Amino acid sequence: MKSTSARLLQLLSLLQTRKDWPGSDLADRLAVSPRTVRRDVDRLRDLGYPIQATMGTGGGYQLGAGAALPPLLLDDDEAVAVAVGLRTAAQGGVSGIEETSVRALAKLLQVLPSRLRRRVDALGAFTVPMPSEGPTVDADILALIAATCRDSERLRFDYESHGGAASRRIVEPHRLVSHGRRWYLVAWDTGREDWRTFRVDRMRPLTPTGPRVPPRDPPEQGVAAYLAERMNLHMWPIKARVRLGVSAEEALEGPAARYGPVEAVDEHSCVLLCAGQELVGMACYLAMLDVEMEVEEPAELRAEMARLGERLTRTGRTPS
Repeated sequence: MKSTSARLLQLLSLLQTRKDWPGSDLADRLAVSPRTVRRDVDRLRDLGYPIQATMGTGGGYQLGAGAALPPLLLDDDEAVAVAVGLRTAAQGGVSGIEETSVRALAKLLQVLPSRLRRRVDALGAFTVPMPSEGPTVDADILALIAATCRDSERLRFDYESHGGAASRRIVEPHRLVSHGRRWYLVAWDTGREDWRTFRVDRMRPLTPTGPRVPPRDPPEQGVAAYLAERMNLHMWPIKARVRLGVSAEEALEGPAARYGPVEAVDEHSCVLLCAGQELVGMACYLAMLDVEMEVEEPAELRAEMARLGERLTRTGRTPS
């Protein structure tokens, strides 16, 4: 028979792995009687764990949310993942949580078993964070937007576009997406009556938030694919159609898939839709695809690629 304290820890661990546990299943897993399970649940409640019980034939137990955060039980991989996440958060990206992340990491490292502490310490000792000058996001703003997504509330905010234009927007938030060091909000813009993406570091939310609204169906291609499409095509001023001399299947397996959507033409060619900030940069990236291509539009990109080709030809000549 296990000691009461060991049995309580095992019971707590089981309650954290599933939403609902029938009392009979818990009794079987712990090798005790249902009456002992009821007593152990009462002991956990006395320690501050909010365990809800349902009576009847299908009754059981569920670990709920309480007024205070009780101790959590993490397995080895979960503990390492939390430590790595805290170490990453302490290095920036979301402003305002660096110090609290360090404090939480110190508490976690203090109680980690030595075998796990060595894994976390090795990661910290043999990795070098690359300083970034990218934008940071205020943690309170991120939490506010996440709450409006969760509660299906309208959100008003002042926004600065990529070109510096200021506007006030009213949206129905759907999801937050983390891409690199940047955070984006995918939301239904009530003024444009369409889905839009917004850089969170350019948002200044206005409070109080708006009324609740019924959740909308997400973009047909999914949130991540929609954001990738917006980032590849809609946020850049120069749009282009480029016919590639390979099939769509081959193009999608190579680097062309990172540049934008690919449309099949026939079994030997496809069209790449791409966008960029400047012509010379687009010409260089397209040249790196190393496939036969024809720029259908714009004409300015064709001229830039011709100039690039002439320059590379001169550079490739044997020195006299």
